[in-house]
Amino acid sequence: MKHEKRSKWSSQATFILAAIGSAVGLGNAWRFPGLAAKHGGGTYLLIYLVALFVVGIPLLMMEVSVARKFHRGAGESMRGINKKTEFIGWAATSNAFVISTYYAVVFAWVILMTVCSVKFAGMTGDVNAAQNLFADVTQTTWDIKGFSIPIPVLLSVIVAWAAIYYCIRNGASSVGKVVKYTVFLPVILLVIMAIKGCTMSGAGEGLRMFFIPSMSAFEDPSLWIDAIGQVFYSLSIMMAIMFAYGSYLGESANVAKDCVIIALSDAAVSVLSGIVMFSTMGGVGMLDSITDSGIATAFIVYPQAIVNLTDIGWFNALFGAIFYLMLVTLAIDSAFSIIEGVSASVADKFHLNPKKVTRWACVISAIISLLYATRAGVAWLDIVDNWTNQINLIVIGILECIAVGWCFQIDKVWQQINRNTKKFKMPRMWIRLAIRYIAPATLLILFVWNLYVLFVQKGGHYGYALWAECLAGWLVSALVFASGFILKLIVRHKKKHGFVEDEIVWEENDPEVEK
Repeated sequence: MKHEKRSKWSSQATFILAAIGSAVGLGNAWRFPGLAAKHGGGTYLLIYLVALFVVGIPLLMMEVSVARKFHRGAGESMRGINKKTEFIGWAATSNAFVISTYYAVVFAWVILMTVCSVKFAGMTGDVNAAQNLFADVTQTTWDIKGFSIPIPVLLSVIVAWAAIYYCIRNGASSVGKVVKYTVFLPVILLVIMAIKGCTMSGAGEGLRMFFIPSMSAFEDPSLWIDAIGQVFYSLSIMMAIMFAYGSYLGESANVAKDCVIIALSDAAVSVLSGIVMFSTMGGVGMLDSITDSGIATAFIVYPQAIVNLTDIGWFNALFGAIFYLMLVTLAIDSAFSIIEGVSASVADKFHLNPKKVTRWACVISAIISLLYATRAGVAWLDIVDNWTNQINLIVIGILECIAVGWCFQIDKVWQQINRNTKKFKMPRMWIRLAIRYIAPATLLILFVWNLYVLFVQKGGHYGYALWAECLAGWLVSALVFASGFILKLIVRHKKKHGFVEDEIVWEENDPEVEK
């Protein structure tokens, strides 16, 4: 069905850059190296790459191709697959909205640390001062208590939201203009840091740890869980984002080729980030300090490495500024893509002006995000992040695979993926096995493992007050999965006042042509 006056990417390259920008985020820079350190470096890298090809790329292609077919966001695209599966798209959209509320504050923290990097000049060799810098500037309590907002953090949050809105104010048009710069800048900064890291004595030890597999690491079941989980988290799938970006594609798009480019680019940045982290930490003798906690690595551990780089204070401060500026450029593309996924779904469903929806999505999300800007924000973020990623995202992925693989004809999706391809085609068996069997089975194992960790290893909670975890964890999850059913009630009410819901069907011979 033709969607009138829908925003379009200015070129195929623009879509690829935007999708790479969304996929490549803070997780590439700090979570990927941390997990590699946890699981024997090269061992983790090997499993990650296998999972990327076996399940990551097929699911990315699935979301982009379905959205390109319907030219709709997640909610309406899933309704086009089957009216009974629309709630899955809205669960993805709602979960993305929740993520946007705290991701913007992490973005703000990175902006603040970029500004505060000048303080590294006076901390040469002082690891205690360096590791406490983040806590000092954010005044965090590391607990759920303390709801005042430090002025520096508030100003950083305002800057973060202003930047996010500016980037997506005109949808695909403004996003396309921004990503031409923000996608390449972090790569340039990473290369600069990699060169510095690799020229340090001790860097070789770090690089050997990163690239050479440890056979004993294969025995740890959490290796497989973490590597496969990183693939799903990193590609921006199951978050309504790739539905939105795919919906802006023209009919001539080569989904198969483009998605492989996006996935491999994402993996390449992860590997480059690993080189930076391992060479630098090896160079300053801190390889054992790398942690799989992103916030700890970026805001506590890495500052210690920065002040030990050289005996020249201003150089250390400059290197610190480059590091945090790199994180800023990684974070912004992911931050605004999340909001774009939300606004596209809502605007499509209710025939609203996309610009107005984007504006209100930013305003509402910004207001909620103030919770994470408080002195208790780190703790509340940790709770919400655990449930949105370890529970919600995985269940949404399982449901998407069931909807497309079992409640629809998977071969139609395979044909959409290979539409406009010539020599480079995705094998039918690969797509069918991945979406119908391997991906849902893998995600189910991941889900069960996370529940095992939560209820068996951690005693049912992550160390915070039970009421806080029920409120910010289980209640938020319940609302995420109830959102589609709540929306149905809203639509039913609106129909009584003249609202007409679009009819969305998968036409066999789509007459649309890009204009």
